[in-house]
Amino acid sequence: MTFKHNFKKVLSATAFAAALVVAPAANVSAATNDASSTQQSATATSQDQQASQDQAASQSSAANQSSATAASASSSTSTSSATSTSTVKKTTKKAKKTTKKSKKKAVKKVAKKTTKKKATKKAKKTSKKSTKKTTKAATAAVTASADQSQATDQQDDAAKKAAEAAAKKAAAAKKAAAKKAAAAKKAAAKKAAAKKKAAAKKAAAAKKAAAKKKAAAKKKAAKKSAEKAAKYWIAMRESGGYYTARNGSCYGRYQLLISYLGGDLSKKNQERTADRYVYGRYGSWVNAKRFWLAHNWY
Repeated sequence: MTFKHNFKKVLSATAFAAALVVAPAANVSAATNDASSTQQSATATSQDQQASQDQAASQSSAANQSSATAASASSSTSTSSATSTSTVKKTTKKAKKTTKKSKKKAVKKVAKKTTKKKATKKAKKTSKKSTKKTTKAATAAVTASADQSQATDQQDDAAKKAAEAAAKKAAAAKKAAAKKAAAAKKAAAKKAAAKKKAAAKKAAAAKKAAAKKKAAAKKKAAKKSAEKAAKYWIAMRESGGYYTARNGSCYGRYQLLISYLGGDLSKKNQERTADRYVYGRYGSWVNAKRFWLAHNWY
């Protein structure tokens, strides 16, 4: 009866030790499986698989130890009841030690995995930060390059506009100069034409005056010639041209009354007195001739 009771105790202690060994291992396995399910990289997955294999080996070793302990306890119990109690105590202590070791190992592995997770997360975070920084730097560089390109384009546009404005200004100045030159040329041509016209008008006036003067001189000469011819014609009809011819109270070349001569019978006085008489009575020798032809005297 005592043997059976002791054997039951041994079995209970063994089962309890095995349960303690299996429970942490199961927890570790669950933690490992959760960790492996959350990892996305190939390196983390392989590490989790290796940890699972190590845990399985540990569980198998603990189970073997428990089996060996149970077999030893059984053989010891069958040998003697006195030694079985001490064996159970030793086995229990050993199982406790094994359980503690397994717990420590499991905790260490979990801590190690947690550290690895943290390190992986930290590395990922660092990588993300680095990527963000790199992206930000690249974006800033691209933005700066775009700004610089835009500034360069704006400078080019400003330079182009300035060149166009300068060209436009130069064209306007050239056009104004050409217009001014054309106006000056037109004014000079107009002035020259006016001067030429004035000169031509003056020349025409001078020519007309000269012609008029010439005509007047010619007319005068003709009149003089006509006067001379008419005077000569009357002298020839009155006295035959003699200054000493006498007919009653008339004397001289033009047969004037002796009283008209005033006692001076000279040729000069006869010419002067005859001109005074004819111009005073008829206006000209031509008119005097015309009267003579009509009345046979003058």
